[in-house]
Amino acid sequence: MVELLTEQTVLGIIATLAVLGLFVLLCRARRVSTSVDEAVADALHRMSKAAPDLRDGLTPDAADKACKNLVELLKCVAVGMTDERGALLSWDGDANEHYVDLQDAIVKAISGERKEFVEHDELECTDKSNCKMRQAVIVPLIVESRTRGALIIVGGVGSKRLYRMSQEVARFVCTELELGELQESRQRLAQAEVKALRAQISPHFVYNALNAIGSLVRTDPEHARELLQEFAEFTRYSFRANGLFTTLAEELRNIDRYLTIQRARYNERLSVRLRISPEVLNVVVPFLVLQPLVENAVQHGLANKPGGGTVTIIAQDNGSEALISVEDDGVGMDADLLLDDLKDAHKSGAHVGIGNINHRMRTVFGEDYALMVETAPDAGMKVTMRVPKFSPGVRPVLAVVPDDGADDGPGPDERRARLSPVR
Repeated sequence: MVELLTEQTVLGIIATLAVLGLFVLLCRARRVSTSVDEAVADALHRMSKAAPDLRDGLTPDAADKACKNLVELLKCVAVGMTDERGALLSWDGDANEHYVDLQDAIVKAISGERKEFVEHDELECTDKSNCKMRQAVIVPLIVESRTRGALIIVGGVGSKRLYRMSQEVARFVCTELELGELQESRQRLAQAEVKALRAQISPHFVYNALNAIGSLVRTDPEHARELLQEFAEFTRYSFRANGLFTTLAEELRNIDRYLTIQRARYNERLSVRLRISPEVLNVVVPFLVLQPLVENAVQHGLANKPGGGTVTIIAQDNGSEALISVEDDGVGMDADLLLDDLKDAHKSGAHVGIGNINHRMRTVFGEDYALMVETAPDAGMKVTMRVPKFSPGVRPVLAVVPDDGADDGPGPDERRARLSPVR
């Protein structure tokens, strides 16, 4: 089966090709006695040092660090970078007095979105015999069809190789800048999805929770006070401003608050079973990844079932992953209908955020981590997710470990129609 490449993967390949192109040019520029392995190692080292700073954007600080490494990598006279207006951000090396002479070429390169080549003989230089500059290439840095600045490479010998190296270096710089913008865009999208989940926290739950608390104020004021505290903590956690990730322990703590309030409302119609392995409590999960699943089980699975039912939450160790499931023995639904509903559920808000969560899991951890859903009419629903114990860039804001839940045993063993991973 052919696998689809993500945009980030494609950009990574482009960056790799740019580095390989530089390898070839640099190895040709070295003397025969220089080891190719040494040239490759040096190029990798220099490029790896330049890359992280460029992903923060084309700032003076990033340009300073990148130019320093690039001038050492290319063994040229100087490397400079400008912003999109042509203003100099950084210059590392000699011949910096000629930046003024290159300004017209820089403006042409940026405005025309094409390379400009300047010979030293074309410039007015008071010390032509001793000046280290012989040629300069200015390459516009174009990211997402927009010119973000210009790269200036100054060479000390007349050579076509300088022209070719400038192209490879500019491609590398642009790719790193684009990777940075892609990462920033993904973070904005992730934040928007969290906001969407917050908006989907049922207004009916808020109304009914306050109504249930209000009904206890006179008859059982102590219980009402405890529920009000749980409601305050639930809303504080759900609407916190910072962090896209948290620990499983924190998610379970918030679910406990939600279910405490719902049990006060439904009384004996709602039962809860927890089976939590302590060793997975510190596993990092996307923020608000479980609560909407539990809300869906209560609101859609049990609320319309005469006599109510049971929500079962299981989190267990599964080697390099944590295996987490939320199950109810409620009304269930037709598996094919659910699959159709979930195709665009992260956009439409269907099923209290299940589609949104499925989309987030695939975005954060990869396509292999889509939700697994099992359901059938009158047979309840079970949603299962796999969460890797480690994933690059996934870090929690908080890491508070609550007491592990009691083991009340597995839920009822019912026949279910099985869905493929939700795509």
